[in-house]
Amino acid sequence: MSERIVITQDMIRLYDEYTHLTFDRRGFMEKLGKLAGSSAAAAAIVPLIEAGQARAAVVDAADDRLDTSTVEFPGDGGALKGYLVRPKLAAAPLPAVMVIHENRGLNGHIEDVARRLSLEGFLVLAPDFLSPAGGTPANEDKAREMISALDRVKTVNNAVASAQYLRGADGGNGKSGSVGFCWGGGLSLQTAVADPGLGAAVSYYGAQPVAETVEAIKAPLLLHYAGLDDRVNAGIPVFEAALKAAGKTYELYVYPGVNHAFNNDTSAARYDKAAADLAWSRTVGFLKTHLG
Repeated sequence: MSERIVITQDMIRLYDEYTHLTFDRRGFMEKLGKLAGSSAAAAAIVPLIEAGQARAAVVDAADDRLDTSTVEFPGDGGALKGYLVRPKLAAAPLPAVMVIHENRGLNGHIEDVARRLSLEGFLVLAPDFLSPAGGTPANEDKAREMISALDRVKTVNNAVASAQYLRGADGGNGKSGSVGFCWGGGLSLQTAVADPGLGAAVSYYGAQPVAETVEAIKAPLLLHYAGLDDRVNAGIPVFEAALKAAGKTYELYVYPGVNHAFNNDTSAARYDKAAADLAWSRTVGFLKTHLG
């Protein structure tokens, strides 16, 4: 009988450090091997923690309820590419939402999230923020390196350009919002700081803007945090205090007992269906309220 694989919270924290901080995959595997007891056990654990793009999509890429296309539009310093999705049977102009990817770039999972959101009644654009660097590569470690090398100011400008593109897109109602995950959750909030025309911003476990920039935010915010995500959650108190002091409109939810990336259903160890479903229902309702 094969030995049961046990994934501890320390292992999940180690993976989070690896994907968001500075050490390389070799260092990660060495440390994971020490926690797991052997390199073989570590190799068996990794596929359960990291996102697996081979897992089936919730909404098939060929779903006949949707029109999908790759679009190109001007950004800061060059063209941006994105994945655009719209419901085929929309009877009226739709609210438009930008879906911002994690630090793995625009991959199949984020395209799937865009399709899921479009079926809720939205015109959806998932930009590839690695467009200036040649586009998202298949290798996720390489994508993370490329994300970390992006110019921060230009990236925010490109997010604003994406939101503006949506406000003028055919089939849209002239309003646009943003939803971001992890790295994209932080960029969703930075877009709210930089774009006074943004109608709503949703952040899933994203880094918070510095308190001094909060005054510039015009869009209502919806903030989802994972209860076990100590790294990101450390910034909540100062950020929330600034939101309150500035009289901003926001909703903040901490989902107890779940990890960073709890919404990503391609990561078996970190995905939490109950939290993900609740956060999703809140997200859809929030966007319809503020963009509809």
